[in-house]
Amino acid sequence: MSRHRPQDDETFPFPPTYSFPPFYTLQPTLLTRTSQLAKWSLLIQRYHAHHHRYRLHLPTALSSPLFHNAAIHKRLSLASLVEIVTYMVKLEKDGGGGQRAEWIATAGGKGSEKTEAWIWWRKPDEWAEVIARWVDSTGQKGVVLTFWELVNGDAVKGEEWVGMDDEVLTRCLIGLVKRGKAQVFGEEGEKGVKFF
Repeated sequence: MSRHRPQDDETFPFPPTYSFPPFYTLQPTLLTRTSQLAKWSLLIQRYHAHHHRYRLHLPTALSSPLFHNAAIHKRLSLASLVEIVTYMVKLEKDGGGGQRAEWIATAGGKGSEKTEAWIWWRKPDEWAEVIARWVDSTGQKGVVLTFWELVNGDAVKGEEWVGMDDEVLTRCLIGLVKRGKAQVFGEEGEKGVKFF
């Protein structure tokens, strides 16, 4: 059983391209740009996995070490980050990054604002499988757990999904519900799940 804990930026292993100044400016040549977008996608996924983050608020993130390398005085622009996340949202067959991100509609917004996205370092169906394996290996079938217990309880300490956002957890569990492996019930703040 894997045990993971969020780490700080000092322990995150940035790749060599992180220190390459042209990495922070999207390149005009299609082949180079596609490779660059793929490298950014992988870096964003790994960074979020390392820190157990699921949500990326683009304007705020630009000042984080992920997009700002102070040692070489380079920072990614907001327009470039929007293009990278848009690449991550698209299917691979459509020239994208395999749906490793999803735009989040902003409250009160028109839905077209691209300021926040889910980062799927594991897609919801992949999380569903991880949780289902945990349920099987720990004898949780037939047990009712609150969402809080499933993401913060003693039984899940050290698991990859500790601290998972309720929206992400709900999406993961929907996959299990559709396959007849779980039932979700309750209201906001008091949701529970029973595994079969």
